Amino acid sequence: MAGENRLKSDAIIELMKLHMSTDAGRQLTKKIGLKIGFNEKSFVVDLKKGEVKELYEDGKPNIIFSFTDDDFVKIATGKMNPQMAFLRGAMNIKGSISAAQKFTRDIFPKPSKM
Repeated sequence: MAGENRLKSDAIIELMKLHMSTDAGRQLTKKIGLKIGFNEKSFVVDLKKGEVKELYEDGKPNIIFSFTDDDFVKIATGKMNPQMAFLRGAMNIKGSISAAQKFTRDIFPKPSKM
């Protein structure tokens, strides 16, 4: 029953790991330079180092976004705007608001890769 705890977003996180090793991913690390944490399951997208990890291993993220797995998938696939998700209460933010403003669709791989 190993698949029981799998979230829909797990596949997107795996794609993000690959995305960070591409030229486009490396450009993001230069442009954004933040550690972003996601909750329903704890993941950190380290846009300083260009890494995606489960749990907070190397210190606390600059910003933590909390939302359901379904809402994460909607945001990652462009079906929900992160700012609108926050305004509607579908996403909570803990940390720097200026860092939160860098959370855009650009940090995710393009839909053709998902």
